[in-house]
Amino acid sequence: MNDISWFALGSTVVVALAIGIGVVGPAFAMGRAISSALEALARQPEAERSIMRTLFIGLAMIESLAIYVLVIALIILFRNPLLEYLLKS
Repeated sequence: MNDISWFALGSTVVVALAIGIGVVGPAFAMGRAISSALEALARQPEAERSIMRTLFIGLAMIESLAIYVLVIALIILFRNPLLEYLLKS
């Protein structure tokens, strides 16, 4: 295999690992947030509206971290400046 094939294979492996590792943190954070919200609802059911609103805002912020990981991984995979450098050489 030539250099470009190895580079493409390496980029694909790195992106797969980045996505796998990059979503583990947000997944644990979402699980902990939902668990804490359920505990709060069990203690104070009358504060359901406030707890749920805060939970959904927090979950949206956590989910944005996973989306950032996906965007960066796609940039590395499809618009890698090092690949252009190898093609010119």
